[in-house]
Amino acid sequence: MALIVIIDDDPDIIEVSTLVLKSKGYDIATANNPEDGFEIVNKLKPQLIILDVMMDEPDDGFFLAQKFRRNKIDIPILMYTSVSKAIGFEYGAGEMVPVDDFVEKPISPEQLVEKVENLLKKEKKRSK
Repeated sequence: MALIVIIDDDPDIIEVSTLVLKSKGYDIATANNPEDGFEIVNKLKPQLIILDVMMDEPDDGFFLAQKFRRNKIDIPILMYTSVSKAIGFEYGAGEMVPVDDFVEKPISPEQLVEKVENLLKKEKKRSK
């Protein structure tokens, strides 16, 4: 099954996301900061990255997504965000940062699995 890397500084989000995705058969690796996340992605070459927008800094996720793309890492990215609710700002994938999809926290287990499966299907088609 696919390997997914979750990069988030909230241990509860990591734990819940890991439990949900492991229950569906996915392999999971995690990091709680951008530096470790970048290293893990480079080392493990996962099929999907789940990335939080706000970690130590409010825009860490944006910068890490840009860093992945600058380094030719084209693995699909699902970005967790609470930014639009917090500041009333709506945005979509590809407009501000090079990610494949956004999901607003809190996310239901069903929505998480649906987003992950959709991105993995698109990636599988793209890489054929």
